[in-house]
Amino acid sequence: MGVPAFFRWLSRKYPSIIVHCVEEKGKECNGVRIPVDTTKPNPNEVEFDNLYLDMNGIIHPCTHPEDKPAPKNEDEMMVAIFEYIDRLFNIVRPRRVLYMAIDGVAPRAKMNQQRSRRFRASKEGVELVEEKSRVREEVIQKGGYLPPEEIKERFDSNCITPGTEFMDNLAQCLRYYVAERLTNDPGWKNIVVFLSDASVPGEGEHKIMDFIRRQRGQPNHDPNTHHCLCGADADLIMLGLATHEPNFTIIREEFKPNKPRPCGLCGQTGHEIKACQGMPREKQGQHDEFANTMPAAEQEFIFIRLCVLREYLARELTMASLPFPFDFERSVDDWVFMCFFVGNDFLPHLPSLEIREGAIDRLVGIYKDVVHKTGGYLTQNGYVNLERVEMIMQAVGVAEDNIFKKRKDDDAQQQGPAYLTTGQFAPHALGRRDRPEAVQNARHQFGLVLCKIFNECDHPCVSCRLWEEGWKQRYYKNKFDVDATDEDFRRKVVQSYVEGLCWVLRYYYQVTLKSHGGHDLFVGRFVQFKPLEQLMGVFPAASGNFLPPTWRNLMSSPDSPIIDFYPDDFAIDLNGKKYAWQGVALLPFVDERRLRAALADVYPDLTSEEKRRNSLGSDVLFLGKSHPLFDFIHELYRTESNEVRNPTPSLCHGIQGTPALFSFLCLLSHVATALSQWKKSWVLKPEDWVRGNGQPWRPQLGFNPNRQQAHLDQSGFRALGYVHIYIFNIINVKTSKKKKKKVEHSCFPEFPVKVVQTFCIFTFTSVRQIRTAVRVGSFVNIS
Repeated sequence: MGVPAFFRWLSRKYPSIIVHCVEEKGKECNGVRIPVDTTKPNPNEVEFDNLYLDMNGIIHPCTHPEDKPAPKNEDEMMVAIFEYIDRLFNIVRPRRVLYMAIDGVAPRAKMNQQRSRRFRASKEGVELVEEKSRVREEVIQKGGYLPPEEIKERFDSNCITPGTEFMDNLAQCLRYYVAERLTNDPGWKNIVVFLSDASVPGEGEHKIMDFIRRQRGQPNHDPNTHHCLCGADADLIMLGLATHEPNFTIIREEFKPNKPRPCGLCGQTGHEIKACQGMPREKQGQHDEFANTMPAAEQEFIFIRLCVLREYLARELTMASLPFPFDFERSVDDWVFMCFFVGNDFLPHLPSLEIREGAIDRLVGIYKDVVHKTGGYLTQNGYVNLERVEMIMQAVGVAEDNIFKKRKDDDAQQQGPAYLTTGQFAPHALGRRDRPEAVQNARHQFGLVLCKIFNECDHPCVSCRLWEEGWKQRYYKNKFDVDATDEDFRRKVVQSYVEGLCWVLRYYYQVTLKSHGGHDLFVGRFVQFKPLEQLMGVFPAASGNFLPPTWRNLMSSPDSPIIDFYPDDFAIDLNGKKYAWQGVALLPFVDERRLRAALADVYPDLTSEEKRRNSLGSDVLFLGKSHPLFDFIHELYRTESNEVRNPTPSLCHGIQGTPALFSFLCLLSHVATALSQWKKSWVLKPEDWVRGNGQPWRPQLGFNPNRQQAHLDQSGFRALGYVHIYIFNIINVKTSKKKKKKVEHSCFPEFPVKVVQTFCIFTFTSVRQIRTAVRVGSFVNIS
């Protein structure tokens, strides 16, 4: 979901939905790694049944991380993915199901957004290489020093798209990984594993939601099933609410803003490539003993408790004196629908609605008025009542002028006088001791200064001047090159946006790529592409190496009938935003009829391997020999029976479906929604509604708010002080071996050395980690 600020807003408004994960770490003793026993109770004091992994949120940071060195090759990437899954499994410890879903061929509407991302990523990659080369040459000419340039092929993240050889290799590696864990890890022996790789159509999160919806519709569904979904996208929160499951938790990495990133030229932090001066590297420690250590701490995880969010929303959305019975579940669906207005992967956000400006709260206020006037809810079972939605849109339209004017006034107050700039070039009071901020993007900052001075310039941030009268006329002229008086065109734009709203809601609540049928408006957005066809629709020519030779020629040859689909350069419409990554890439629309006509001539050139990668697959089911369902599946293989047989639900924790031999499990489709009773214990207390309650907020560890925290008395702090000194002695011994110097250990009668050695063994896995811990200040000597 294209709403970067949504989670930040949600966690600040409803702080009790967040708890920090308690993670048990593996130990290493005498060079032998001791893994975590995941068969033990969850240290977070809650037991999860099902764990769902939106794999693309794992694949991207493992293959091209931003805060640590990138893997050297594809093998290291696969190992990093395995280790990440292991870590999540250790934290969550599912007892029934592990469902891993990789994005497959997406619906046509999603492809447009994918195309924009991949073209932009390719363009930014080329620009980065050119900028590094230019800055390197300038720094060397000025006498600066830079490390020798590594000859390393740049990893093109566009390969993380269905149909590529990389995604096929990943699917095979994950099959091996799952089989190995089911065989050797006791924590995996009683779970069922589903792998929905990139050959299975649909976005990963929607394949997961389809699985949950279908199981929820089963007569034997356990309403107390506790689901845990891993992913950082904001739309996962919406999708989790849309299931109406009472026990739904999301796990994601804790967001820490402004993390330092090393310069791509000199490797030092504190500046970007464009500001690199080739200064000598600062010595890391007295003897440069920390030169090869990573100062960044391991990323921590948090839980987002949707059950607590539902409690907050119950208080927020409950309305008195309604002319009809209040239905909380219907109001939750309406809240999810209204969040589409502030941004979505499939829809442009409305310029007047910004989350940071309280847009969602404003919509909720309007919604309460509308519900009282119309006598009903906005949505029902994935369908929209357009007459009621129109009333909300009219109310938003009335407030737009004031919103834009207030935004302009607020910006003017924050920026100061129009002729003054900010950042490094901003004026400072005499005698100011703190250092000025570095300019992150001087060209962009200079452009903003010009825009403040010349309101009539062509810079995208002021071209429409939304804060002045006549902005609607300028908006239509700027965006569509039509006059605002053209009522037919305006009606067409409105109709297209409304169709998009209706489509997205049904996509969230009802249908996946595997189950649609018919020829209505909804299905019309589900143009079914094969994997290689989708690559042709979303890739720029620079990523053509992932396609067969004759196919990639269609992306670069001047004689190609579809060469216009692949421009070398393109403009970016900021659409009211400040930064290029927030804008819209203005690319030509891909006509699927023209695309398929051009591909008809090159389809015969596919090899057998490419034909296999271009075919559509199904979910794969894995289970161990000790699982109760194993004998049933084994019997199907032994007899090679073609008879449709459904396993008894009790064999698999109530999960039902029709297994097909050799590869996959096709789940049964149920339209009806299960109306079940569940055990409910309220989490929020009356004092939780007042944020902070006058006390400093502290993160809750695990699901138990009464968890006893460990405290040290004065002797304990003295002991830590001795450990601190002892660690420094260890470091000195290790770093002085090459110099053949003898360093004496400091021993204290109050604290036995044997205890310190044991503490070091079971707290750190290596001397390198000890050095890192000391460097980042994990220990403080207060004795």
